[in-house]
Order: sequence, then C-alpha cells, then structure tokens
Amino acid sequence: MPITTCVFDAYGTLFDVNAAAAQAAAEPEHAALSKVWPTLARDWRLKQLQYTWLRAVANQHCDFWQVTQDGLDWAMEANGLTDPATRARLLELYWELAAYPEVPAMLKALKDKGLATAILSNGSPEMLNGAVASAGIGDTLDAILSVEDVGVFKPHAHVYDMVGNQLGGAREDVLFVSSNGWDAAGAAGYGFQTVWVNRTHEPIDRLYAEPHHVLSDLTTIPELV
Repeated sequence: MPITTCVFDAYGTLFDVNAAAAQAAAEPEHAALSKVWPTLARDWRLKQLQYTWLRAVANQHCDFWQVTQDGLDWAMEANGLTDPATRARLLELYWELAAYPEVPAMLKALKDKGLATAILSNGSPEMLNGAVASAGIGDTLDAILSVEDVGVFKPHAHVYDMVGNQLGGAREDVLFVSSNGWDAAGAAGYGFQTVWVNRTHEPIDRLYAEPHHVLSDLTTIPELV
C-alpha cells in the first residue's frame, strides 16, 4: 500500500532541542552557560526522556512541561549552574525552539504530493502549538497530536493508536519519522513504516524492532513517498 500520511515526532525531529541552550549561552547575562551549554543541553534532553519512560512504567503521568522542567533542574545542578534567571530564560526559549532548516520545504513538498501530515509528540498541546507557531509551519500540518489525549508517553501503543483514530487509514499507510531511535523502533513494532533521523550518527538501538530507513536529516523524506 502507498504511504498516505506522514507523521513526525516534534522535539529533536522537527525542532532543534539544543537551540534554547545555544541561544541563552550567547547572551551576556548567561555567560556561565558559554562553556557548558552543549553538555547541559545533552543532559537536559536525556533526563527529559528518561523521566517520560519512568513515569510511563510507574503509571505516574504528568505533562511534558513538568518533565522538561525536572530534566533542566537536574542538568543545571549537574553542570554547576544555580542562577534562577538562567533557568527561566532556558525554559522561555524552549517554547520557541527553531525548526531545522530543511523542515518548511520538506513539509510543503509532502503537502504538494497530496499527503496528510501530522505531529505526534510527547509535548503538551500548548508547547506544541507554541513551537509550531514560532516556526511558522502550521499551514503545512493537518493535525498536532499530543500524548495528553491518552495520558501516557511514547512508545506506548496507545500513543500510536492516535494516528489511526484521528486521521484514519491503515498502519502500513503511515510513514512515521523520529530522531529518537527508540521511538522509530516503537513505531516500527506497532506497524508503521518508519524513518530514524540519525543526525548524530549513533548506533541502532537493540530493541524489538528496527526503523525501516535511516537518514541524516529530513531533506529526502518526500522522495520516500
């Protein structure tokens, strides 16, 4: 069956999760970030994800904004940062993360081909709407799907169920794209066609399924469909 729907993870896939730390580090009032921001950004993202998995396993769901704050607090302490103003600035910038450069043209090309496009993300609706508006890509998306509608984080099957429930179609008609190897594996195990956007050239995760395609960025997504 041909692909009819392209669904994207948001953070790290469409939006650069390192952008907040990089921007704040360039501002004089947050000079303490200048030497540690790459490590802080990595730690922040890792803890943010780990907390989603642990909360899902423990049946202790909260929204993604809470785990984003919790992850930042851990990362700041680990990197010796204590300034409340720096914390506030990093969280402020997270609401307006930059999209990767190829994103607008890629989404437009998919729409020109007649495909449905959507975001499926751990992010809260408010966070996702803010990021989409900031990036100016709302007119190339048919739906923005948040795990808040099912109350559990990815890679739970209930999250992937949202695509069929809200957009229709069979699982094999969906191309799911994520920069998280575990997410691409989860979606592949669910029955989607999948792309892992491996921007940092990491090894494939040893899980119960593997992504069908591995790309270094999103540029050639329209060619796959």
